[in-house]
Amino acid sequence: MQAVMEKGTIKKITTHYIDGAFVESHGREVMDIINPTSGETIACVTLGDEEDARRAIAAARRAFNSFGRTTKEERAEILRKLHKAVAARIDDLTAVMVEEYGGVVQFVRPILEAGANAFLAAEKALQELPLTRKLGKTTVTLEPVGVAGLITPWNANALFLCSKLASAVAAGCTVVMKPSELSSLQTQVWLQCIVEAELPQGLCNVVTGRGDVVGAELVRHPDVAKISFTGSSAVGKSIMREGAATMKRVTLELGGKSPNILLDDAVLEKAIPTALAIAFMNSGQACVAGTRLLVPKSRLEAVKRAIVEAMPAFPVGDPANPKTAVGPMVTQKQYERVQSYIRKGMEEGAEVLVGGEGRPKGLESGYFVKPTVFVNVKNSMTIAQEEIFGPVLCVIAYETEEEAIRIANDTSFGLHGYVNGTDVQRARRVASQILAGRIAINGLLDDQQAPFGGFKHSGVGREFGTFGIEAYLEPRAILE
Repeated sequence: MQAVMEKGTIKKITTHYIDGAFVESHGREVMDIINPTSGETIACVTLGDEEDARRAIAAARRAFNSFGRTTKEERAEILRKLHKAVAARIDDLTAVMVEEYGGVVQFVRPILEAGANAFLAAEKALQELPLTRKLGKTTVTLEPVGVAGLITPWNANALFLCSKLASAVAAGCTVVMKPSELSSLQTQVWLQCIVEAELPQGLCNVVTGRGDVVGAELVRHPDVAKISFTGSSAVGKSIMREGAATMKRVTLELGGKSPNILLDDAVLEKAIPTALAIAFMNSGQACVAGTRLLVPKSRLEAVKRAIVEAMPAFPVGDPANPKTAVGPMVTQKQYERVQSYIRKGMEEGAEVLVGGEGRPKGLESGYFVKPTVFVNVKNSMTIAQEEIFGPVLCVIAYETEEEAIRIANDTSFGLHGYVNGTDVQRARRVASQILAGRIAINGLLDDQQAPFGGFKHSGVGREFGTFGIEAYLEPRAILE
């Protein structure tokens, strides 16, 4: 039975999900889960260790012997069951995400709906992907790579659990999942969906633990053929290095410092609220956040006025309130990180247009920061080059379209980009010159069949659609 017990008013989590059952953790380290809105401890979780990871890997390896030979229709049926199970618990998942990491309702609920729909999107992509192809007398089959280690971040844990599992199942892989330990309560609710979907034994195994313990074991273990990781660039590089010893296949979706180019024909009344929404999504704790707003120098003053006028539409506060746009940072450490970047921006000569250091008035108990917009930012400044992961927007002026494109690409990242303008053909031309895995024109857009991943230090490989499924497959040629 799943161990989520009450310890006074504090929930206690002591199990992992291995080989179709909840089993007591072999690891003994205990970590507190802090509600970032109140700063109070709401749960404690016993973290897994290398032995827990090895047990899960062994279960996945046994299950792969049969699951790796399943048909498209058998996998599609599992994907439909998973969709039904997750969709039925959107309310429960929303509540726990708001409580555990302070995600605002207006962001969390659509994210969870996207997570549930990821299973149907994977089913559609699977049906469109030919697993057998003829090249003259040669037959090429796409074979599942084996056991996949799936490592997810805290900022949208349930979404990534769904999307990664969907692609792996569609490909015929069995998995060991290591969710962020900061998302332990979310993971427990999500695991109820896994139980209700009645998956084949050992197909999906989940061990909650630290990245440098459980994650490291997945990366170095020879029976894990593939790692899919979403997180920081530093950890992604480490996974590539350590995984090379056992020739791991890797998909890495890493950080971003996404540009949002405002063309000179953009309608500011629409473009500025959209730009702020793109910058402050998930309280700024999003890898795809458009945190560099590039504006024509000739319209800079108008842009500044429009930002000030639009800011009241992005209130900070209780993430459970549907009107709240910006909630707390996930931890005290993240709060301090954002504060240090705000100070750094001021030290380097950027001007605070709105926001600044410290907590918003009346929100002293949680990890709240003031949504901050810097102007007079040079692209060489630290705040314009490093991923802050908080509600901090840099406004950078440019003279010409060519300069805007140069500034947009003057970054070590390349995950996402945005272009806003009335002339759509021109916006497409500009978008085609941005070095990023995805570029959205005139809005915050998504397409679960489109590839998702980054150029440069934003990662390796792609997720979603047929591209995401192919990342779990190896071609085998049989020549006659």
